Amino acid sequence: MSVDSLSNISRYTRQIPLIGQAGQAKLAAAHICIAGVGGLGSPIALYLAAAGVGTLSIIDCDTVSISNLNRQILHATSDIGRMKIESGAEKLHALNPDIAIRTYHNIITHEFLSEIAYDADIVIDAVDNYQSRHILNEFCVRRHIPFLHGAIQGFIGQMMFIVPEQTACLHCFLPSYEIVREPPVIGTTAGIIGIMQANEAIKYITHAESVAVGDLVLWDGTTLTLEKCTVERNAECSVCGSGCIAPESV
Repeated sequence: MSVDSLSNISRYTRQIPLIGQAGQAKLAAAHICIAGVGGLGSPIALYLAAAGVGTLSIIDCDTVSISNLNRQILHATSDIGRMKIESGAEKLHALNPDIAIRTYHNIITHEFLSEIAYDADIVIDAVDNYQSRHILNEFCVRRHIPFLHGAIQGFIGQMMFIVPEQTACLHCFLPSYEIVREPPVIGTTAGIIGIMQANEAIKYITHAESVAVGDLVLWDGTTLTLEKCTVERNAECSVCGSGCIAPESV
């Protein structure tokens, strides 16, 4: 996709003054991998597609169910029973037919990520379980790929932009976790955290503004408060610390 065409300039006319033609070209050349197209993945994918990210890889092994629809705005009632990647790709192509959508109906494993995300500019965590998040984190650390973590529960959510060798990784501050089956969540929480993740991804790709690299951002929707704290890298972390296995080259 080229930003030189009149149709593309018209589509992005309200954002080009902020990021410039060069920034728009960087978005067009970017490949962003979104793990999960549910509550978080829906706003992430929609806003990245709208912004003109040239290639989106979307991963999800689930189908649309009625209980998804309070927060998973990429899907509709008529999509119940369909694969989420199929329903999602359809909506994203309708929103922006100029971009490429790669779809993968797969679970998250190191081997699978090595096949499809090795050339990603950013990998975005939009999954619903910490086992998959830790696989994504370790893959990104070993491949030197920026990793945008996000998680939600109830009215609260969190986000962190992890850059290997520069910041703490997910394992540094969350080496263990409790498995919570189908936690309650209000749909707007997914929207707020997902939009934050998309916003940071756009800023990182275009170099438009300072990115909150290494900061854990905490949102509380009950009190309308947003907190930000820097997470220190753990030198003894088994994933990114000095004693871990040397990261793989891309």
